[in-house]
Amino acid sequence: MITFLSGGTGTPKLLRGMQKVVDRHEIAVIVNTAEDTWISGNHISPDLDTVMYLFSGILNTDTWWGVRNDTFTTHEEARRLGHDEFMRIGDRDRAVHILRGAMLRKGMRLTEVTRVLCERLGVCEAVLPMTDTEVTTQVVTATGPVHFQEYWIREQGKIDILEVVRRCDVPPAATEEALMTIEASDAVVIGPSNPITSILPILSCEGIRSALKDKFVVAVSPFIGHAPISGPAGALMKAAGYEPSAIGTFNCYRGIPDIFIQDIRDEVEVSHSFRFDTLMTDEDKSIAFARNVLSLIRNH
Repeated sequence: MITFLSGGTGTPKLLRGMQKVVDRHEIAVIVNTAEDTWISGNHISPDLDTVMYLFSGILNTDTWWGVRNDTFTTHEEARRLGHDEFMRIGDRDRAVHILRGAMLRKGMRLTEVTRVLCERLGVCEAVLPMTDTEVTTQVVTATGPVHFQEYWIREQGKIDILEVVRRCDVPPAATEEALMTIEASDAVVIGPSNPITSILPILSCEGIRSALKDKFVVAVSPFIGHAPISGPAGALMKAAGYEPSAIGTFNCYRGIPDIFIQDIRDEVEVSHSFRFDTLMTDEDKSIAFARNVLSLIRNH
């Protein structure tokens, strides 16, 4: 089994290819939940939803969020009536948020809720939240801290960041399910997701780093040069004190990966890295890169 550490865009592009080249029951994904939030009374887990929707075949891969061909009647009517719903939520997508929120209010763990949703969506792969503990990524701005979703969606990432912080009532601990999955894995892949807001929250969960010590770990850089392939990773890396590049990503994960992968076009040099085309602009490129990652795992 191969376990992936995933955020919501870069790693799912790799997963799109990986599910075509290995038995889907041999794929497990531990997903960042530090961007979760409650909106309009419902629970949104953006990265979990993207991974679940990908595996269920309903993900909108034009945007890499939400459900393909969704409608937005509820969102548009709520806005017309004066409700400030800053995130554009589709109707089918909202149904998942409603059900998740209802199950959480009944006292179910997020891991249990995710298992139920995956079963009902027909997902074959194991999809696991990094923790059942509520933890939130905030960015500190000149006017104070804001939730990451507010920064990225409402403000469109256009405000200056002074710092990236995580807020929680108790330190987040990895779930028993996540740790058992890592233990049972032949390899772990840290996908090309945002190092600061997608991967570090997973690595910061109690138990994760120690579980990775005896595992073969592959990490993929989300940068080509000093620009991220997508999203706000550059600004967030700078705010966290890392160079926004492959070498900054390598330093961010220092001591964890056995193999580090960067793009063939990347002018930044990371010693002893492997070079592949990581720009997964379509399914065929996702499959090709997945085969390359798989070959490294099988030959280690």
